[in-house]
Amino acid sequence: MNTISRNVLSAAVGAIILGLGSLAQAEDTIKIAVAGPITGPVAQYGDMQMIGAKMAVEQINAKGGVNGKKLEAVLMDDVCEPKQAVAVANQIVNQKIKYVVGHLCSGSTQPASKLYEDEGILMITPAATNPAITQQGYKMVFRTIGTDDQQGPTAGKYIAEKIKPKKLAIIHDKQQYGEGIAKEVDKTVKAAGITPVLFEGVNKGQTDFSALITKMKSEGVDFVYYGGYHPELGLLLRQSREQGFDAKYMGPEGVGNKDISAIAGPASEGLLVTLPADFSTDPANADLVKAFKAKNEDPTGPFVMPAYAGVEIIADAIKGAKTEDPAKLAGYIHKNSFQTPIGKVAFKDNGDLKEFQFVIFTWHADATKTPVK
Repeated sequence: MNTISRNVLSAAVGAIILGLGSLAQAEDTIKIAVAGPITGPVAQYGDMQMIGAKMAVEQINAKGGVNGKKLEAVLMDDVCEPKQAVAVANQIVNQKIKYVVGHLCSGSTQPASKLYEDEGILMITPAATNPAITQQGYKMVFRTIGTDDQQGPTAGKYIAEKIKPKKLAIIHDKQQYGEGIAKEVDKTVKAAGITPVLFEGVNKGQTDFSALITKMKSEGVDFVYYGGYHPELGLLLRQSREQGFDAKYMGPEGVGNKDISAIAGPASEGLLVTLPADFSTDPANADLVKAFKAKNEDPTGPFVMPAYAGVEIIADAIKGAKTEDPAKLAGYIHKNSFQTPIGKVAFKDNGDLKEFQFVIFTWHADATKTPVK
């Protein structure tokens, strides 16, 4: 054998060894897709989800991983758009990833969830709250957050019993999440004897609310509930202040983040928001909070701890069920409870949490919040 032949053979053997090493390494990794908006107008919420999931992966790996394997977070950007969410779901299927933490927006989560159910992929959303997502009879779909038919009545009851507005307007963004929660508030206040003078939609991405504000002023509206996300509400708050419309506003967890203050400025002061409890204040999470702060990450966002919990539940289920089969894990999750940063959780047959509490906060212009007593 000449020198050239020996070199070629040596290179070929080396490539095979490297290939086998890469395969072994891949088999020693458990991939979890983390799907949500990395870009787009609500990317801040996606960031909450991403940092929560990545921290869980990091901490679980630091403790030895799962059954000797390391977790790997694969970040996927769906921009909170339904079509892109389906494209992302197809990528996850093609990459043979078995587990998903996400998606975030309800309108994206629902179409993606169908694909996951069909393909036998386990999905835990830490953020999508529309009830329809878990009313489809699916077995592979879970969530680590409450639902709009829990959050809406919390807001509606507070409006009826504490605010007692003379003229109530309910506005929404015509999206699955925003309109869905607005309808829950509408139903709750009507049951309490309050009939809104307006129930009206605005367009996603709308920037001029002059006509709506004029209409609310002419109707004598003194309280506004808004179902949707912060980009539109921030502008609505600011323009209301500029046009002398001083009604008080309230919104869901989709508006409770620092960008609402950046957009609305002083007009965001006093906004009422329903949010999950602030899990960062739980003494049991003290070390976890320190770990986030050591990385200059904010642990207080509403989707941070639920995302961490999603990863942790998947990891604990793999350990407990002694399998990586998503269908068997789904069965295990249905039958067991899990200790997580959002507390001890257990699931209903449809994949919803058996218990979850939304809390009412007062939002401040400096992007802080205080619980309403």
